[in-house]
Parts: sequence; C-alpha cells; structure tokens
Amino acid sequence: MQDRLVRFHLFGQEFTFYSAAPDDEVDSAISLLRQELEANDTMSRSSVPSSKMLVLGCLRMAAKYAQLDREYSEFRQVQERSVAHLIDKVSSEMD
Repeated sequence: MQDRLVRFHLFGQEFTFYSAAPDDEVDSAISLLRQELEANDTMSRSSVPSSKMLVLGCLRMAAKYAQLDREYSEFRQVQERSVAHLIDKVSSEMD
C-alpha cells in the first residue's frame, strides 16, 4: 500500500501525517489517542499546551504498549513450557 496523507483535528488544530497503514488501523490509532487525552482529567486543556498534551498521551500509550508486550512475552513463555511439558508427557506415555 502506498503512503497517503491523513488529516485529523484535535484541540481545534489540524494534524497531518503520511501513512501506508490501512484506514481502519489509522482510525483506530487516532481513536486511541483521543481516548488517552480525554481520560486525562487532571490537566485542564486550557492550562496545558496541546503539544504537551499530545506528547503525554503518546507516552501513556507507549507505556501501555510496553506493559502489554511484557505480558505477552510472559504468556508465550508459560505456553511454551506447557507445550514442552505436554510433549514430554505424551512421549513418555508412548514409550
């Protein structure tokens, strides 16, 4: 897929970027960013610059990604051990 221009509005500003990702992925990413920014009730949009809000929203999303990545790695390790244990068990029963 070829890069295309993506436009969206946030904090009364237009943001643009190029992406080769499918429309549904781009829409999902923008939606996640909006959710992150709307979930931050501790900062008033009028007192914090939009650029800082965007960076903080992205950092929170990155932290969630890192946590999910770690949890997935741990899950894979548990599954690999379980499969290895089952293979050993089946092998020993066949002998």
